[in-house]
Amino acid sequence: MIQAIFFDFNGVIIDDEPFQMAAYQEVLREQGIELSDSEYYSALGMDDKTFVRAAFARANKPLTDDVLATMLEGKSVRHRQLIEDELPFFPGVVTFLKAASRDYSLGLVSMSSRVEIEYVLERARLRPLFSVIVSAEDVMVCKPAPDCYRAGLEKLNDKRREERLLPLLANECLAIEDAPPGIESGRQAGMQTLGITNTVAAEHLRAAGADVVSASLADWTVDAVRHVFS
Repeated sequence: MIQAIFFDFNGVIIDDEPFQMAAYQEVLREQGIELSDSEYYSALGMDDKTFVRAAFARANKPLTDDVLATMLEGKSVRHRQLIEDELPFFPGVVTFLKAASRDYSLGLVSMSSRVEIEYVLERARLRPLFSVIVSAEDVMVCKPAPDCYRAGLEKLNDKRREERLLPLLANECLAIEDAPPGIESGRQAGMQTLGITNTVAAEHLRAAGADVVSASLADWTVDAVRHVFS
């Protein structure tokens, strides 16, 4: 039986993949590098550092640590500007998060930077819903490696032990993702997986091994999770 739900962030909770791409395109263009839509979406699951390094490698350009740091800061600033007027949450996701938090432990597992994640959650007053957060800073390798989900479960179990609760097994956890690398990451960590077609087509999520694929979290309730995922 599912006891905890881990959510990806970009593409599952917040509908900001187009804004992420636009921010990357702007800072890369300043370095003389053009980023196509297909190049961006083929790199879903990468953290910022890995993404920028890959873009420079494709362009056969050298990348210093100073330039990398400047670009990451610039990208984060531009991203915040693009979502400043209104946080673009997916329909139904906030309602689902609030309902699920009453029955399950919630975690967030993302390759986004912690500052971007915390900005959105604090601004929307959603931070208290999450028992644990794993961001790009917490792991050495990005999705589809299972490290981030394993780290999330380890953090959650550390917290449960402090509360004198039994630790959870991986198969008692559900990972909700919008892209194949995330599905593969959750599966390799031993978790059940729900793919949401916010970013890629259903067939790609199924090919990655998603246990269930759905069009929107707005279609889900706590009872539905309990019924579908044993």
